[in-house]
Amino acid sequence: MLTAFFVTALALCPSACATLPRRASSDAQVSLNPPAAKTSAPLNINVASSSELEKLPGVGKVIAERIITHREKYGPFRRAEHLMMVHGISESKFRALRSMIVVE
Repeated sequence: MLTAFFVTALALCPSACATLPRRASSDAQVSLNPPAAKTSAPLNINVASSSELEKLPGVGKVIAERIITHREKYGPFRRAEHLMMVHGISESKFRALRSMIVVE
């Protein structure tokens, strides 16, 4: 039924075909998947520098400095979840970072 709709729409409006995307040529490679992120060892947030922390998604210079300040003031993080005590690290941001960080 939906196919019949498009056939009818194309018959009524032949210029619609001109706006349809063309199929990629055989020599061009089109990928709908985003490039895979590099798989590297998880980052130890107890010893990471500010520049290393900034490489984490959603962590900029300000949050990286807050993480360092927190661990200098209160000591090393005992659990990765304690990172949420840092202002700017919400639960959802922590969940996005969880697989990329460790506490050792």
